[in-house]
Order: sequence, then C-alpha cells, then structure tokens
Amino acid sequence: MRTGIWKGSISFGLISIPVSVQSAEQDKALHFRMLDERNLAPIQFRRVNSKNGKEVPNDKIVKGYEYEKDHFVIMSDEDFKRANPKATQTIDIEAIIKLSDIDFVLFERPYYLVPQKGGEKGYFLLQTALQKTKKVAIAKVVMHTKQHLCCLFPRGDHLILEILRFAHQVREEQDFDSLKDTKAKTKYKPQELKMAEQLVDSMTSKWHPSKYKDTYYDDLMKHIHQRIKAGRGRHIEAPEAPVPRPRAQPSEDLMTLLKASLRQKKPKPHERRLQ
Repeated sequence: MRTGIWKGSISFGLISIPVSVQSAEQDKALHFRMLDERNLAPIQFRRVNSKNGKEVPNDKIVKGYEYEKDHFVIMSDEDFKRANPKATQTIDIEAIIKLSDIDFVLFERPYYLVPQKGGEKGYFLLQTALQKTKKVAIAKVVMHTKQHLCCLFPRGDHLILEILRFAHQVREEQDFDSLKDTKAKTKYKPQELKMAEQLVDSMTSKWHPSKYKDTYYDDLMKHIHQRIKAGRGRHIEAPEAPVPRPRAQPSEDLMTLLKASLRQKKPKPHERRLQ
C-alpha cells in the first residue's frame, strides 16, 4: 500500500474515523534537465547561504516568518501543529450538500481517503450514507501548513477528498469587462441557433473519461524517439514536422459552417435531416 501523505481523522458528528490521504493523481509529465548549450552539462540548482555563498544542507534549512526587516520567527513542524492541533489532525465535516450545488470552478485536486485500523466501520458507514443519499460532505483540512476547503464524496468503495478553492480564490464575472452589452448587440438567426442546438445534440454522448488520452504526450515521445534514432548529441537533425491542417476561420456565414459541421456527424434517428 502507498504511504499516506497525511494521517488524521474524519470528524462525522461525534464519530471519529481514522484515515490516511493518498494522491489520486499520476504524474505523466515529461521531465527535462536544464543543460548548458555549450557542452550539454546539467545545470545544478543549489540552496546557498546568501551571506557566505556556501551550500546549505536540507536538514539545516528552517522556515522563518519575517516580521521586521531581517528579524524572523523560526517555525518548526511542531509549531505549525501547536497553532491548532485539532485542525491539523482532523477533516472536520461542517455540512452535507448536493454535489450539484458546488460550482465546478472550485474543484482543484483529488485524493483518496483510506481507512486506518479501527476506522473501517465508521468509514464505510459514511461512504454508504453519502452514496445512498446522493450527497457530499463539506469539510476543512490542514495539509502542508495550509488550511483547505474540501469535499468528501463516494467513488466505488472509496471516499474521495477533493480540495476546493475558497470562494475568494476564484475571480468572479464582475472582475472582467461585462459581456452583457456585447451579447445583446450580437445577433444570430433563429435557424443558426436551431442548427447549433442540433450540432450540440449530435455531439452528445455518455461521459467515458478513459476515451480521452493525452495525445500530445504520445506525440512528444514519438518525436523524442525519432531524434534518438537519428543520432546522439545536440546536433541531431529534427525530422520535418507535418503541416497542421488549417481549421475553419471565423466567418459571418455561420450557417455554412454549421451545415458542414453537421454533415461530419452521423445524425441520430430522431434528428431531422438537413435538406
């Protein structure tokens, strides 16, 4: 079993459920080394003392809060816990709501919650109760010295902890130039709207996340392997890149583009075919 990145308890009413938090993400990013162009020597990033220029080992690095110029309060891991022991060790459920009530822009990062020894009964009691009522739990948790708003919801036999952004972390529509007047001035024909709705309907399907792949990752790896096959070192000739197919440019003739788009989609039985 993977090592949890956080251990504590879910506070569900008077019930305390010991759990560990484990990442639900997989790192599929490509990692590149920074090199000196002149001799391809790797660039090193070191943590050095700004006064004497000497490298500082990790076990000698501490966190400091600068309350005045060059005056610091040194904070240890224990200090962060002492500030609020309950908050650092508890996922404190504050409300139960419908998932549809949460604005999707608040979702940030998922984690799996795994029951610890002795917490199985409470864990599955909460998981099953949320599953049957189709509800989610809103809570707060402190991880990595920072308090987060979070949402607990069932996924299969597990509980997922989804880190949410606080409302003040999301820019609202009023923070941008209003589109109300622009929308009012933008005119389109009823037939164009009807065909746009038909196009939406023709593209509608059930959501299967596994269908969607990171194609850029595969293309990039293919390109890298081509470079390796062509030779070694920094003077490898890159294969000629294919010319991307140009997409349709914005046009006032939306009807033409809508018709062409619909022809690319197989119409459903209940759709009226275009004449």
